Amino acid sequence: MAERDTRTRCPECERLVARVAELEAQLAAARKHSGNSSKPPSSDIVKPPPSAAAGKNKKRRRGGQPGHPRHERPAFPPEAIDEPFDYTLEHCPDCGGSLEADDGLPRVVQQVEIKEKPLRIEEHRGLPFWCAQCRRLHYGVIPQAVVNAGLLGPRLTALVGFLKSVCHASFSTIRKFLRDVVGITISRGHLAKVVRKVSASLRNSYEELLATLPGEERLNVDETGHRDQGNRLWTWCFRAPLYTLFRIAPSRGSDVLIEVLGREFDGLLGCDYFSAYRKYMKDCGVVVQFCLAHLIRDVKFLVEHPNAANRRYGTMLLEHLRKLFGIIHRRETYASDASFRKALATVRNALVGDAILKLAHTREAGNLADRFVNHMDSYFRFITTPNVEPTNNLAEQAIRFVAIHRRMTQGTRGAIGQRWCERIWTVVTTCAQQGRSVFEFLVKAVQAHFQAAPAPSLLPDST
Repeated sequence: MAERDTRTRCPECERLVARVAELEAQLAAARKHSGNSSKPPSSDIVKPPPSAAAGKNKKRRRGGQPGHPRHERPAFPPEAIDEPFDYTLEHCPDCGGSLEADDGLPRVVQQVEIKEKPLRIEEHRGLPFWCAQCRRLHYGVIPQAVVNAGLLGPRLTALVGFLKSVCHASFSTIRKFLRDVVGITISRGHLAKVVRKVSASLRNSYEELLATLPGEERLNVDETGHRDQGNRLWTWCFRAPLYTLFRIAPSRGSDVLIEVLGREFDGLLGCDYFSAYRKYMKDCGVVVQFCLAHLIRDVKFLVEHPNAANRRYGTMLLEHLRKLFGIIHRRETYASDASFRKALATVRNALVGDAILKLAHTREAGNLADRFVNHMDSYFRFITTPNVEPTNNLAEQAIRFVAIHRRMTQGTRGAIGQRWCERIWTVVTTCAQQGRSVFEFLVKAVQAHFQAAPAPSLLPDST
């Protein structure tokens, strides 16, 4: 352990030392970026981190990289061809001589085209019938599903929802697309009503996932900011192994976790070191795996700190973490799972021991050391518990779609928009997770909604 300087300083020296420490802390805070803190990568656009030394990281050339397999789209099978065109030769193009048909394979160019008028316009008529007995005019009953759909059929309704969500398109952009490409002019107000229909069709599918969350064995959770008419809200992401659910809430506190997961949640929660998760863990006895990627960023903050003691302490911790992840990346080289976990435990013990015994006497280093003292098990639970990831990357990857959507749409304007975002983000991310078509799911959901039938499930078919 480093020795304290016991020499007596004059009051002016003490004041100057304290001032230097204060300025170093301010300088370190000003140098924070996404690589050494929990700041989002988007903040680097406004204030980019220092660039790497020239020549260290050479820029890759564009296109396919050496050694990577070539990717080609497979040809359409014969049954998918709507109309083939055969081209023949009357005579040899070189000498003009006669030709005989050959049994070899033809040269083929497959081409996909959209129809000039892709719409099919239907007119549903309730024909009039006169009743001479009651002397009243009666009309044939138009199916309720047609009435519920209105102007746009199920597939076109689903297409509007798809463009609004997956494509991040504005109502003006959707209107132009439908007018110029599809061939129908619809007002922005009517498009907003169509999106509300899609949102209503997803309600039961969303509520089913929400009710299923508390029973999951493992969940990764993350949160990000959300704007609604200038008000600051929060989008929470709950990622299970087979689906992802988003929830917009006015709070970033542990009360949201209690509302969604309950006080009796018996699974394992993967998350960062944010105070809401620590409070939920403490108050409800929840088992947690804190993200090691976030820990590495905080260690890098010390490595880049102006204070020399912090830099030495951070460099020492970073070397231990490199060894830990080196073992994780070489997992296949270990003879058994037991030997792999034993190697992880050895590096963990050395890391925690040095973090406490070689502690630098600074506020920043002390705060980091307290994590190992108070939450060592929660940082290294992946060593003793199977199928637990050491990082929270799963939730962070899922929430990227929300961050992109937020940047392009600038948030929502009321509860109706919030519910739409919750449901459609859940559908888009879950379908990608399960390898399902978002558009086809929207079509099924809209059709069921118009027909007053049970909504399709976002839970995978267990059969």
